[in-house]
Amino acid sequence: MAAAIDGVFPATLQELVKKSKVLVVGAGGIGCEVLKNLVLSGFTDIEIIDLDTIDLSNLNRQFLFHREHVGKSKARVARESALSFNPDAKITAYHDSVTSTDYGVNFFKKFDLVLSALDNRAARNHVNRMCLNADVPLIESGTAGYNGQVELIKRGLTQCYECTPKDKQRSFPGCTIRNTPSEPIHCIVWAKHLFNQLFGESLEDEDISPDAADPDAKEKDGDGEPKKDDENEKEKGEESKEEKEAKEDTANGNIVRINTRQWARDCNYDAGKLFNKFFNEDITYLLRMSNLWKTRKAPVPVQWDTLQSEGSSGDQKDVAKQHHKVWSIEECAQVFANSLKELSGTFLKLEGDDTLAWDKDDQPAMDFVAACANVRSHIFDIERKSRFEIKSMAGNIIPAIATTNAITAGISVMRSFKVLEAKWEQCKAVYARLRPNARNHFLVPDASLPGPNPNCYVCASDPAITLKIDTKRLRIKELRDEVLVKTLNMLNPDVTVESSGSILISSEEGETECNEGKLLSELNIVDGVILKCDDFFQNYELSIIISHFDAERDENLFEVVADASQLKPKDEEQKKDTVEAKEDDQKTATKRSANGEEDSKDDGPSTSKRSRPTEVVEEDDDDCLVIEEDEDQAEVVIVATDKLSVQSPPKSGAKRKPCEVIEDEDITEILDSSDDEPAGPTKCKRSRLDESSSNPVEVISID
Repeated sequence: MAAAIDGVFPATLQELVKKSKVLVVGAGGIGCEVLKNLVLSGFTDIEIIDLDTIDLSNLNRQFLFHREHVGKSKARVARESALSFNPDAKITAYHDSVTSTDYGVNFFKKFDLVLSALDNRAARNHVNRMCLNADVPLIESGTAGYNGQVELIKRGLTQCYECTPKDKQRSFPGCTIRNTPSEPIHCIVWAKHLFNQLFGESLEDEDISPDAADPDAKEKDGDGEPKKDDENEKEKGEESKEEKEAKEDTANGNIVRINTRQWARDCNYDAGKLFNKFFNEDITYLLRMSNLWKTRKAPVPVQWDTLQSEGSSGDQKDVAKQHHKVWSIEECAQVFANSLKELSGTFLKLEGDDTLAWDKDDQPAMDFVAACANVRSHIFDIERKSRFEIKSMAGNIIPAIATTNAITAGISVMRSFKVLEAKWEQCKAVYARLRPNARNHFLVPDASLPGPNPNCYVCASDPAITLKIDTKRLRIKELRDEVLVKTLNMLNPDVTVESSGSILISSEEGETECNEGKLLSELNIVDGVILKCDDFFQNYELSIIISHFDAERDENLFEVVADASQLKPKDEEQKKDTVEAKEDDQKTATKRSANGEEDSKDDGPSTSKRSRPTEVVEEDDDDCLVIEEDEDQAEVVIVATDKLSVQSPPKSGAKRKPCEVIEDEDITEILDSSDDEPAGPTKCKRSRLDESSSNPVEVISID
């Protein structure tokens, strides 16, 4: 081991390595490499925690595991494999969740250093808060394909993991999923909802039946708005037979009010009946909403009997194993039947109210979603995908690269040496890139350590947020589960009303159960009320200022804002942006005239050099691309543009949506979801020079 050999490390560092106690959180792709590097470097007191078990797909990049380990605890097997490198090391493994109450602040305080190798945001947020409260340095790392990142988090010195806003998770309007899908991901989300309706935890907003209240299904007036009820009444006599039948069905509840799970039980999970219900009868009902198909291609229902081929049932059993093949519609029907049989058999064996949980690595569950998604895609004339592609999309998977994991883990351990020596200025974040930058570097360090965000709702001295919320529609239970737990990453919050001191939510079981079904407005939680939240386990306190708004249909019922200035009306913000843009134009007028250039109107986003992040439109929330430029590179670009000939593409007739200029880098905004986010490939709203002239430096900030 390196620390056991004199001369490998400086004497002081050698002793620090031998005596330090280190915690590794996560035993996956990065975690295995980190643990191996720590042991080989001479660390002898290590603890590792991971809740996951080893899957066959892990073996191509997690090299501490082998075929015989499949199904076993990752943490325990990683410990056994690492001890083969140094049997004298003391390694403790926990097969448990790091968010468990067994691992509180006092648990973290006993370590000199924590290395995070996690793959989900909730656990990262929790470890970030634990290390801040315990005042233990945290080395955060992550990868996304060929890109990697390592950064130090130290209380009072650097920004924490939650200081900067993370990308919004992509979501879709319910009527798009249920009525008018146009992309493969819409069909995949629908198929996952169907799985939950039949076997999983069923949620109200995951209904898969046609949405009769879809605004697009209603008649439009001259301005393109849905007609009011009185206008529709006047046209009753002009309604078609189909529209009348649709209204009758809606009134009778033939489609919308069916309890899907109970109906499937009553049918004994008959594949033919379920298939016809979801892919024939429901589609026929959608066709009656004629207004939906005036500008869209109408779906084509599929009948179960027409997809059954004779004498091929034996061959069809192997279809599900062909993960890279795009199944035919007949093969999808057969996979649907086989997976339905397996899932229903497992589900019926469960006791009480237990349900199945969808998992991308569960063979029948993944087969069911893949088959249903492809059948629905076929119906709506959407491109079908292979099982492998659907698994990646359904599980939000970015392919893991073993080399990137190894590089990232190596940098993490090298940074740990600097942390032990308290050489903080040498602990700048490092980004691994697929292609070298302008200086021919593919490992790009930050210029400096970013300081804490004074508006961060986690590490600020007096953390507070403004909660923009519809108090007339959101209930106390949803405030706890959706806002406090899922969005703000609390574990067991207690909430009191500041003005009265009354307890709204208690972490003690049953104490405030009577409040759960009540609306916020019923308990006088209205605009301007301040709530005090306390999570004893995380040692975390937060003030929440309520700002009421009336949410529209399919609009998110709440939005978390870390700075009240972000709640200004849109027209005021636009006026402010216009005034500041004019001031910037006046400041730069002298420079433009000196170059002999005429002032021109700016068609797109402001080009002023005030500090603001570059907008990136992305499809998922797994990684965040931020394009930055060095000062040296900027000079090269200025010189190169004088000799560059650029042919502009023809302008389209559609109006561009102006970029929102963020005036203050300290503002942190976390949105629950965005229905307005455009679907399609990622496009950076920034003009680039030809690659032959310059190569802008890209810094990859990975979740």
